[in-house]
Amino acid sequence: MSNFTFPILRLLADGKFHSGEAIAKQLNVSRATVWNALQAAEALGVEIFSVRGRGYKLPQTVTLLNEQAVLNAIGEQRDKFTLEIHDHLASTNTYLMQKLSSGQAHASCVAANLQTNGRGRRGRAWQAGLGASLTFSLLWRFQCGAAGLSGLSLAVGVALIRSLHSFGVNQAQLKWPNDVLIGREKLAGILIELQGDMEGPSAAVIGVGINLNLPASIKQQIDQPATDLASVAPHSINPNELLGTLLKHLSEVLANFEQQGFASVRNEWVSHHAYHQKPVKMLHPNGNETFGTVLNVADDGVLLVSTTQGEQRFLSGEISLRAAE
Repeated sequence: MSNFTFPILRLLADGKFHSGEAIAKQLNVSRATVWNALQAAEALGVEIFSVRGRGYKLPQTVTLLNEQAVLNAIGEQRDKFTLEIHDHLASTNTYLMQKLSSGQAHASCVAANLQTNGRGRRGRAWQAGLGASLTFSLLWRFQCGAAGLSGLSLAVGVALIRSLHSFGVNQAQLKWPNDVLIGREKLAGILIELQGDMEGPSAAVIGVGINLNLPASIKQQIDQPATDLASVAPHSINPNELLGTLLKHLSEVLANFEQQGFASVRNEWVSHHAYHQKPVKMLHPNGNETFGTVLNVADDGVLLVSTTQGEQRFLSGEISLRAAE
């Protein structure tokens, strides 16, 4: 990627046309440099309109992440976090996992304006274009072992719900074990990767992706119904304010989780579960399906489902509402 790609994208973030000549003059580079930098942006999946005589523009206005703006949104708790904002990363989770061995600080947050190889659960890709999604990862170190982190992804979901509700997105619900839904459409997802002994200190890299404003080209690549904040929020949400708010709620929930486990927020989680006491089918990795009705979620985050074989406990899986006959 050209060193000038993101400086140019910042100029284009207003959604207006900018001539190649004006961009070159502003950055003190040649027009060929501008063209090459924009070619590099398109290679990363950034859509750019080019019109002879008018110049270049992005399809829509984009608010890029800014470290100071995020810290301002965190407010009094800003000193708890080490914040890194990157123009481009393949995956914020991969980046943080690679930094663990070098002693990356507790409560480190890494966010990317453009993530090009994001990962979802069960090997899925997370589709994210420039301005389309908020993608970030948070490193949280626990004194307990990995065995004591049951239900962590559900607790993180509570922090997401609290944040979204604070912006008026009150219709947001949770889907076991790691999604946020609007109706039956996915708004956000959580991916947690752990490192450490089962009994000793452990570290969790908590990856979050929230759809901000998905263009049709990205929606077509997603293998399930999806929506975005631009479609469901009562007003425009600045991604810097959203990230700051998320980090505040995550800090509170994670500190509580380490002391009391998922049980401390279990009732709150259940109250937002989209499929609580509803018919569901569990899709297993081997392709098998189990049908039943959700009964509850246990204190360790296990899903309790009533099936023809009686009550069953599911540690992980893909849950979806059974289609009505």
